Amino acid sequence: MTPHIEAAIGEIAKTVIMPGDPLRAKMIADKYLEDAKLVNSVRNMLAYTGKYKGKEITVMGSGMGMPSIGIYSYELYTVYNVENIIRVGTAGAYTADLNLYDIVLAQHSYSESNFAQIQNGENSHVLDGSILLNEKILTTAEKKNIKLTYGTIHSSDVLYKKHENFKELNEQYGCIAGEMESFGLFSTAKLCNKKAACLLTISNSLITNEETSSEERQNSFNLMLELALETSTNL
Repeated sequence: MTPHIEAAIGEIAKTVIMPGDPLRAKMIADKYLEDAKLVNSVRNMLAYTGKYKGKEITVMGSGMGMPSIGIYSYELYTVYNVENIIRVGTAGAYTADLNLYDIVLAQHSYSESNFAQIQNGENSHVLDGSILLNEKILTTAEKKNIKLTYGTIHSSDVLYKKHENFKELNEQYGCIAGEMESFGLFSTAKLCNKKAACLLTISNSLITNEETSSEERQNSFNLMLELALETSTNL
């Protein structure tokens, strides 16, 4: 038990699927897990542990932004001995090559944030997803004939900006999409010597200004979720 997670030791699986929205965590548990048990409701950051095809898996919300996912992932890794966290989230496309509902796997996460510097003294603005975990996801996607785009994403501290600079981020750092959590998750995983990956579904495009609704973001994106769950059965 921690100040933020009330689950008893042993109630959280070695692999955690982590959407940002706790209601999305509930939806995943209701739709995909057998014998799902609510193991955390502190601050309404819902977590459920159940079985997917016989494999014990926990699904838990992370909240929005690096500080939030940094707290939960650190406690999961260090207190509950979680080995793998797969973030499943949404992202905005920075390139016309990505369309709504396309799935992106983060090979690298670029951020202007000082999160890694403050957390562990690492003066880096590019962090990698776990190679072994990404390889598992890529292999699973190939077996399931799921199209993935593997590349660099932008992880930002700020959603609403005075000046939008996604074109420069794409040109200078190769960022193909933007979100707000992966850099904090990857930093925490590195600090704790654990594994982390980030799967994203394109929910809006900064190129075309197309976007999905909040209801679609909560209840859709099934292909990405199924990819994360299928990968988890082999961890």
